[in-house]
Amino acid sequence: MTNQNPFASALSQLAEVQAIIKIPENIYTQLLQPQKFFEVAIPVKMDNGSVRVFSGFRSQFNDARGPFKGGIRFHPNVSIDEVKALSAWMTWKTAVVDLPLGGGKGGIIVDPKQLSVGELERLSRGYIRALYKSFGPEIDVPAPDVNTNPQIMAWMLDEYETIAGRHQPGTITGKPLSIGGSKAREYSTAQGAVYVLNQAVKKIGLAPGATVGIEGFGNAGSFMAKLLHQAGYKIVMVSDSQGIAFDYLGLDVDAISEHKKTTGSVAHYPKAKNNDEAHAVHYEVDILIPAALENSITKENVDDVKAKLVIELANGPITPEADKILNDRGIIIIPDILANAGGVAVSYFEQVQNQYNYYWTETEILNKLETMMCQAFDQVWASKEQHSTTVRMGAYALAVERVAKAMTDRGRN
Repeated sequence: MTNQNPFASALSQLAEVQAIIKIPENIYTQLLQPQKFFEVAIPVKMDNGSVRVFSGFRSQFNDARGPFKGGIRFHPNVSIDEVKALSAWMTWKTAVVDLPLGGGKGGIIVDPKQLSVGELERLSRGYIRALYKSFGPEIDVPAPDVNTNPQIMAWMLDEYETIAGRHQPGTITGKPLSIGGSKAREYSTAQGAVYVLNQAVKKIGLAPGATVGIEGFGNAGSFMAKLLHQAGYKIVMVSDSQGIAFDYLGLDVDAISEHKKTTGSVAHYPKAKNNDEAHAVHYEVDILIPAALENSITKENVDDVKAKLVIELANGPITPEADKILNDRGIIIIPDILANAGGVAVSYFEQVQNQYNYYWTETEILNKLETMMCQAFDQVWASKEQHSTTVRMGAYALAVERVAKAMTDRGRN
């Protein structure tokens, strides 16, 4: 992990795309910072009767294309710069798959593993109380992110609706099915990435049964492993924060998922070689999928990457310096704003279903998702070809042009 400032990385990518597409300077200047940024103190009564005050943030980056949209993460390393960067990436992500939404992101500095269920619920409700006026289906729509889940979204929605005095399920997505959640949402980030990966594999001519390594075996990474295994890819390496399991003959994904459920980690999985020292990028695979936190592939370890194709399931997992080195080596990178947009796509479907009060089948949702992700991939590839650039810059060019067009049409120039 590097100390690279994530918001500096986001602005560096924006500067790079500006050199290619040259949007009006007045628009570009506005895209260098969020429209609004909130920092709140959240007092929580702990189980022992003491009060602890947590710091919470919400960055509302741009809403020219529609309401702000983005997850809320609970993590000890949440920072202002991280939340700003993630809200910028969400703006490009919703635009690249052509959703009528903007970009936002939130977070609380906390290690949720140190809290009881009651403390976690009081913290979740406190975040909504602190920012209630800034949320709503036409304003800003939160969702789960790192260390948050449907249960936390349910508490947050209940708090919001209690204050509002009415049902408004479209305020928050990633909810349990019982209160307006969408089918397929649980694995939608991974499923969207699989659709994109399949398109990329066809483009670059990788053979069927290509080998895959996945860094990060949380929600998105574990679903990705399962879906790719079912599709005939060979999963040879998985890792989490505690270790790495690898077997070049192929891992049993169901068994390793069960091992993680039992022990809390993929480390020491008995039917694979284990390594607590090497970095996940070290292994020889056709496809590498960074699915952990940002800045995991840096100039310090980038030379170890041996993959032909990198699919960014995590947000911002490659630093700009490492990105340049990989591009110079001819390694194709499918950027996060396209690769992991399946989650926000199905979040949008969830909002639409909430608005209609009419719910689709899982098959209907997956069909809509596949159409959206494949179309976005084709448009990004066409943008890459048009501008003679990388896939990442093709995606950014497409997204930033769409946001700039909306801002211009609104007279924000």
